Amino acid sequence: MLGSRGKAEGKLNPFYRNDDKLRAQQQLEQLQARYVGTGHADTTKFEWTSNIQRDSYASYIGHPPLLSYMTIGMGEPKERVRAALIEKMIQPVGKPPEVQD
Repeated sequence: MLGSRGKAEGKLNPFYRNDDKLRAQQQLEQLQARYVGTGHADTTKFEWTSNIQRDSYASYIGHPPLLSYMTIGMGEPKERVRAALIEKMIQPVGKPPEVQD
C-alpha cells in the first residue's frame, strides 16, 4: 500500500525512478526559465513578496471587472487607478534591503 509520500510500506516506490526525478527537475528548470516569478533556491523573501505583489497588480489591471470594482470603491477614474497600479509595480514592497557582505 502506498503512503502519502509515494512510499510503499517503508520502501521506496518502485514506480518513481531516477528518470522521473530528472524529468521533474528539468520541467521545474523550464518553468523557472520561462516565468520570472517562479523562484529558485536562492530567492530572497524580498524577491518573493515583490513577485507576489507584481502578479496581484497585473491581475487587477488585466481583469477589467475587477479594476472597475476597485475604481468604484476608490472613487477614482479607471485610468488613474490603472496608472497608479502600474507605478506601484516598480517597487511593490518598498526599497530593496541593503546587501550585507
